[in-house]
Amino acid sequence: MGVNVEERVAGVLVPSFSLRRDGDLGIGDTAAVLEMIDWCARRGARVLQLLPINETSDDNSPYNAISAMAIEPTTLAVDPAHVPDLSKSEFEAEAGAEVLRSLRSGPVDYRGVRSLKGKLLWRAYENFVARELGRGTARAAEFRGFCEAHGDWLPKYTLFRLLVDENGGSPAWTGWPAAHRNPGAAESWLASQAPARREEFARRRERLSYIQWLAYGQWEAVRAHADRAGVRLMGDIPFGVGRCSADVWGEKEVFDLDWSGGAPPEKTFAADRFTAEWGQNWGIPLYDWGAMRERDFGWWRLRVKNTCRVFHIFRIDHVLGFFRVYAFPWVPERNDEFLGLGEAGAVALTGGRLPGFRPRPDDTPEHKEANRHEGVALLRVLAEAAGDAAVVAEDLGVVPDYVPGALAELGMPGFAIPMFRRHPGGGYHHPDSYPPLSVATPGTHDHPPLAAAWADWWRPVKRDPESEAGRRARREIDALMEFAALGGKEPPRGFAAALHEGILRATMWCKSWLALVMLTDVFGLEGRFNVPGVARGGNWTFRMPCATGEFERFEPFRVKGEMFARLIKETGRGPG
Repeated sequence: MGVNVEERVAGVLVPSFSLRRDGDLGIGDTAAVLEMIDWCARRGARVLQLLPINETSDDNSPYNAISAMAIEPTTLAVDPAHVPDLSKSEFEAEAGAEVLRSLRSGPVDYRGVRSLKGKLLWRAYENFVARELGRGTARAAEFRGFCEAHGDWLPKYTLFRLLVDENGGSPAWTGWPAAHRNPGAAESWLASQAPARREEFARRRERLSYIQWLAYGQWEAVRAHADRAGVRLMGDIPFGVGRCSADVWGEKEVFDLDWSGGAPPEKTFAADRFTAEWGQNWGIPLYDWGAMRERDFGWWRLRVKNTCRVFHIFRIDHVLGFFRVYAFPWVPERNDEFLGLGEAGAVALTGGRLPGFRPRPDDTPEHKEANRHEGVALLRVLAEAAGDAAVVAEDLGVVPDYVPGALAELGMPGFAIPMFRRHPGGGYHHPDSYPPLSVATPGTHDHPPLAAAWADWWRPVKRDPESEAGRRARREIDALMEFAALGGKEPPRGFAAALHEGILRATMWCKSWLALVMLTDVFGLEGRFNVPGVARGGNWTFRMPCATGEFERFEPFRVKGEMFARLIKETGRGPG
């Protein structure tokens, strides 16, 4: 498929966990995504972007997955209508009215959701074993076929997940007993167990495979529905993978565990003292690209292949990491040790190593050319593995000057975000200047929605318009008014309808191939999906205030949805 820049399209970004539907279990699921696809189709949006759907770790972040191959079980629709092995009576016995009322009443309660869905999926698996596997039915054959087709990752994944449970639910394999810390030792340990224990472990691993069979089946059905609706699904592949993941545990040879990937300090982003002083330490291990190359990048090719089973397009999060990645010689758990030390103090603690770009900084023309050459070669591998799927590059942050040209050479659109594209006077560049091979968006899942940013800017202005903070915020207000073609008018204190429409219109009129808008920005909401660099309970828990099926009945959403659809049509981004 690739990217056809002559076909200008519009899209919507929303994490699946944020969606609601009648009958959900406290979190958005595949059935809710089906409804969202239908809403997009009715409004003329031809792309629906989701965040990563891989199984998450204990922090619930889609960008810290416990597996780059397995799908997160909470994304499944787990009820008799979507899981044929589950009866109505069994469902009602576990999902009582009080339980559902509690789970549905506020933000995502991951502990409660996982507990309920886990019980229901266990019951469904037991029924499947009794009714299907034991009788050798057609569905039993489908399940066996799935396990065989995914044999290059599923066995290691199920063993890792089994060991997580055996170690108190902790995926931190470095702290496990020696017999659990690598696949070979773990298989030997498993073989040494008593027969009854081995049988129990085999059953638990088979249940994990069953859940993945259901997950891939539901998500592949979502893709088929999107095909029928004329909507392309856009997924997300993070540059890194969780250090405490099945992937790293199972294939340590292709990872560099001595370093933790992250991002350098930025003037515009300082979530806490450590981030302001040192940057963001994500904790992800680096790749041993030499070892990857010796294996013909098999792990990456499989990761892309599995993503493309569901998505027509995928975004590479932090594509800059393929050219050079900022890395720390310590894991995030040690961050506090380095506060206020400065470089000299850090050198003393690390034995001479400091955070910096690897494999090399962009400090000489020769280093720049080497980083560019190697990055292009690595991204060509991903593009080759993607086949007909389009690849989008998230190129935000400290962007080397050679990256835009490299992405253009590869045919991969980068991002065009108004607040990051400014002329020397501080205002935003006109959207006509955005390159056709780009994705224009007012903000990503890591940014505050427009309504929230507008409210944040007005606070210091209201407190003291002559203070430095007040003047800086007023410049932002004026810049956004100018971008929305409202320059010269008095800025509204609230996020007014004319301002809202003006920002979306400017974004839609640009030359970019894809104009992408967060669903919160379509409706002018202030709720955030994530605050980068801040570990807090509110991240990844925001839910839409009403079910997707009610968007056209809830008056404020209906009006704004119609405005969005009108802009799609006016700017020529709708279906032909």
